[in-house]
Amino acid sequence: MKADPRGVLTGTHFLDGDHACCEGALAAGARFAAGYPITPSTEVVERFASRVPKVGGTFIQMEDELAASITLQGAVWGGAKAFTVTSGPGFSLMMEHIGYAAMTETPCVFVDVQRGGPSTGLPTKTEQADLLQALYGRNGESPVAVVAPRSPSDCFETALEAVRIAVSYHTPVIVLSDGAIANGSEPWRIPDIDTLEPINHVFAKPDEPFQPYARDPDTLARQFAVPGTPGLEHRIGGLEAANGSGEISYEPANHDLMVRLREAKIDGISVPDLEVDDPTGDAELLLIGWGSSYGPIGEACRRARRNGVKVAHAHLRYLRPFPANLGEVLRRYPQVVAPEMNLGQLALLLRGKYLVDVQSVTKVQGVAFLADEVGRLIRAALGGTLAEIEQDKTMVARLAAATVGAGAN
Repeated sequence: MKADPRGVLTGTHFLDGDHACCEGALAAGARFAAGYPITPSTEVVERFASRVPKVGGTFIQMEDELAASITLQGAVWGGAKAFTVTSGPGFSLMMEHIGYAAMTETPCVFVDVQRGGPSTGLPTKTEQADLLQALYGRNGESPVAVVAPRSPSDCFETALEAVRIAVSYHTPVIVLSDGAIANGSEPWRIPDIDTLEPINHVFAKPDEPFQPYARDPDTLARQFAVPGTPGLEHRIGGLEAANGSGEISYEPANHDLMVRLREAKIDGISVPDLEVDDPTGDAELLLIGWGSSYGPIGEACRRARRNGVKVAHAHLRYLRPFPANLGEVLRRYPQVVAPEMNLGQLALLLRGKYLVDVQSVTKVQGVAFLADEVGRLIRAALGGTLAEIEQDKTMVARLAAATVGAGAN
């Protein structure tokens, strides 16, 4: 297997999602990873550890996810592009340090390969139930960017994009993969490195004006100096920082200002508009998804169209911030349905933000949607029975519950 000296593999490959995620991070210039083995994310760092002897870099296997999630931040402060990977309960352990990265505005990437939960849950099965945790799982107002690949090969592009966002806006970025993507494989051609937009981390220089929390007027990214640079010594930590100087501040007005600045920075991240697959432009039903539901939703829509059904499909890569045109897209269709491998987390977000009646379709069986399933959902939505199907799932669960004294003599 040949490797470009700058870290990008050449040619066509048949790789799974975890390996593609690693290759995307390498192509973006990430040369440091810290991690702790946990299914189904381990293959990302296994791949990284096998590749760094050829392309340069460092991998450290830590004693736990807490150590991994703070070690990568130390590497970033030393000037590296860095990432960590985890899954399930490991992601829960990392929450404190993701909040720390949000407060210090440290450009780093956290990859969460979702699996069935909660707790140990279903280590070898897939799920999409970490979305709300990724967005809101930390104390305080702690905004971070969140992106999600749609297929094994898309893990490459999504990892690249995560590093770009992290470095451009000086923010932690969470990548929400899942077990179906991580373990799925497909052939794909890695683009030539010369076609990839460079991702350059701009560091403050000793001969230039410097304040650790002075910001770029366009991106709101704060200035970033490698600790120990002569003349640029500064304080950094989890306590609230004063606007500009970065000194510890308990001033109410300053805290309000900094909370809103951090929020505005994430909301201002430039992401492309949401594309809609609606061949006739007059569909009555929109299916919207994220993550590994891309394949089955897309195939179900194509089958329905061959039978004369007008149905549209949109898929979200950017989950924080949402694409600017998302609200307009949702309001364009009389019916909107969101199939998810959770109990309706994306639907909840869309309803709350855009006040659109998004119908939730839920599945938490540890296996991905099938195109046949989604096809039945399309027919149910157009036939007006979709809500009843969802209600029946809860009713069946209650009826199947083992009750105290049942079967006793």
